[in-house]
Amino acid sequence: MSSPRVNTQRSSRRPEERLLDDVDLDLVAALQLAPRTPVNALAEILDSSPSTIARRLARLRTERLLRVGGRLDWPLITTENPRQVWIKCEPGRSQEVARRILELADEVQTLLVTTGSADIYCSVYPLLGTDIFDLLTNRLPGIPGIVSTESHLVLRAHTMGQTWRLHRLDQAQTDRLREHAVQVSQERRASLEELSDLERRTLELMVANGRIPAADIARELGVSRSTAYRTSQTLLECGALQPRVEIEPALLGFPLNALLSLTVLPQAIPCLLETLAGHPSARYVSMVAGSSSVIHYGVFRDEEDLARFITTDLGAFPEVTTVNTCVGVRVLRRHWTARDGVRLGERVDGFLSPLRFPPPPPLTASPTG
Repeated sequence: MSSPRVNTQRSSRRPEERLLDDVDLDLVAALQLAPRTPVNALAEILDSSPSTIARRLARLRTERLLRVGGRLDWPLITTENPRQVWIKCEPGRSQEVARRILELADEVQTLLVTTGSADIYCSVYPLLGTDIFDLLTNRLPGIPGIVSTESHLVLRAHTMGQTWRLHRLDQAQTDRLREHAVQVSQERRASLEELSDLERRTLELMVANGRIPAADIARELGVSRSTAYRTSQTLLECGALQPRVEIEPALLGFPLNALLSLTVLPQAIPCLLETLAGHPSARYVSMVAGSSSVIHYGVFRDEEDLARFITTDLGAFPEVTTVNTCVGVRVLRRHWTARDGVRLGERVDGFLSPLRFPPPPPLTASPTG
């Protein structure tokens, strides 16, 4: 009796991919390049009509498939570099532990339930006022069901999630979109103390809506439109906030999340980081201090795509001595936004608290001591 033949060809697209058509995908690709591009310009570049583009944007937002938010410059809300944390759980308790972590820690920016050497992966950002030592040694390990945790300090981040792109537009379209992209041209703000109250309130609005127009900012904050425009442009041009498209890669045909922890010969780390940062799968590439040297968080079309990455792309670096791969089976939070499959959930507002409640000025000694 002959063995059954395994069909390695996918007979149909994954169900989540059918939620978007070509017009939607072009629109997503355009927004990833220049999230604040006006509707009329998007329509012209994508050879569509403004009414069609506006209608598609509204549908994607209403159905919770896409959201344009804002990424704050880390020095504004954090005290030090983030950690990447790997958690092992008691059998059958991964989902329960993951929920408890999300309830406990606003500092958790991203969390995936995984398979492999760890059961949960999360990235942790030490927000202003956070005791990171207590979080990593007491609060997280103390959650019932956790067997062990291992944290890696991020030394250098070469690729961030908002830089990942869906490549489907031609060069002419890309060039025209880049004319609408935000250019950081002013000195970067180093701390909240350098921001006015108006700037902090404007930042909060732009984090929630990265495409918010000056007229809406003016109406919300009770200032003139010209003041709102100048304030928002200043924040964008100094890099205090970067518009960011929130959409699950699975919706775009990349359902496989993989976290690869690499041990690398020290002299080869810089070259490897640069190479991985340019790879189309790369969402977060970092050099870390821990049991690994480099962590590559990538999204892939399928298992064969991941296999080629490991054997061919990583295989081109003999200095990579070990590869430990964890596969994400469920994304519960990404960039402080809950995920329900491919649909976006509620945003965690805890990371915005420094904007609302800036730290008090340092105490100074009186002349009399």
